[in-house]
Amino acid sequence: MSATAGQAADGVRSLADRFGIEPGMVVMEMGYDDDVDQDLRDALTDRVGELVDEDTDEVVDSVLVWYRDGDGDLFELLVDALGPLADNGVVWLLTPKAGREGHVEPSEVAESAQTAGLQQTSTINAGRDWSGARLVLRRGSKGRK
Repeated sequence: MSATAGQAADGVRSLADRFGIEPGMVVMEMGYDDDVDQDLRDALTDRVGELVDEDTDEVVDSVLVWYRDGDGDLFELLVDALGPLADNGVVWLLTPKAGREGHVEPSEVAESAQTAGLQQTSTINAGRDWSGARLVLRRGSKGRK
């Protein structure tokens, strides 16, 4: 059995696969700092090329948001992430795992996402220190312009 383009030779899914990122997608990154998971960023840039920043004029397929407790208002950040997001796009909210500096309580994620018109569909292990919450626009939600 041969591995697909997004899989390692041993058949293990890559980080980009877990995020549903495919070649040709435009991925925006918000909240970058020196504590982000570089292996995850490398996997995504290997798949799509450079990540665009929040000043992009492009419509994006996915938004990668690095957020730590103390980074400001999560609701406002999620609303900002929706601006360039395609109608069927996905927001990946990355927060430090429990016990790590900057951990965000799941209740804060859920409340902020719901208020922004998003719903969480899954959670993944996004690296040694990070968890990822997959957020999509709620059906019937006008969440943006």
